[in-house]
Amino acid sequence: MSRIGRHPIAIPAGVTVTIGEDNVVTVKGPKGTLSQSVNKNIAVAQENGHVVVTRPNDEKENRAMHGLYRALIANMVTGVSEGFKKTLNLVGTGYRAEAKGSTLTINIGFSHPVVLEAPANIAFATPNQTTIEVSGIDKQQVGNIAADIRAIRKPEPYLGKGIKYADEVIRRKEGKTGKK
Repeated sequence: MSRIGRHPIAIPAGVTVTIGEDNVVTVKGPKGTLSQSVNKNIAVAQENGHVVVTRPNDEKENRAMHGLYRALIANMVTGVSEGFKKTLNLVGTGYRAEAKGSTLTINIGFSHPVVLEAPANIAFATPNQTTIEVSGIDKQQVGNIAADIRAIRKPEPYLGKGIKYADEVIRRKEGKTGKK
């Protein structure tokens, strides 16, 4: 049995889970609505305020799908009730960011500012000039947008300049003088 797949998913107050035709799971909550199509071999049921994901047998593909869909449904429940947030830091002289509405403007040492438009269900916030917060209800989308922002200027190992995740540790190199 999958270690992740066998755990039931608790449904918090204010969140409704509906399992429709063709194994489509829809989760509605105070922050929004998410839906996910589940593989036909995986059974999803709602019992006693919990969502239970089961598989028919122990074939390799079914074992993999069991844990995957349980994690995806759990992330949907967490997303519509609490939401997800990724924090990025800008490290470097003159590097700054500004969020206005659904637009994020980043000055990161290029000859022009980089302007990003937020997709649906995603919000940008800048508590200060060197911090960017990406928040939303879809964990995968929040992670992808944060990765796209980081890819504008990845942190480099010599000075540590660039855009990095708040919890990321950059391995620093010594440079030319370290060879002696």
